[in-house]
Amino acid sequence: MQQDLKRSVPITIRRIDLYIMNNEAEYWQQVEQFFIENFDTEKNAPIETYLFLIGLQELGSGQQKYTKDDKVNLLHIAVCRLLEPFGYYKFSHYDDDGYPHFDQLEELPELKPNEQQLLMKKAIIQYFQDEELI
Repeated sequence: MQQDLKRSVPITIRRIDLYIMNNEAEYWQQVEQFFIENFDTEKNAPIETYLFLIGLQELGSGQQKYTKDDKVNLLHIAVCRLLEPFGYYKFSHYDDDGYPHFDQLEELPELKPNEQQLLMKKAIIQYFQDEELI
């Protein structure tokens, strides 16, 4: 009996992992569809496109011309905001120009590029769920 339980546990865990992965894929499709419908983005747009748009949302500045430095700052705002629920950053304050600032609470782990992308996708899904957009 004990042996049967040991064999079934990994199978159950794999099923749960597959279920979670399927749910994330569905949620990601909803996120992509949101951006396609609301911002006319292409399907499978680069993750930086979504980060830029989330940064714009968090800054609240709307459509205008942005310098390269502004765009980098918008990406940084998005990353900090997205990773805040995971305990990596905490909102600190807004500066005189209205830019949000975050304190880093924990070092980000060293991740391979594909792992970074997965983390950001999970964070974007979480953001959309928290904001009740999906």
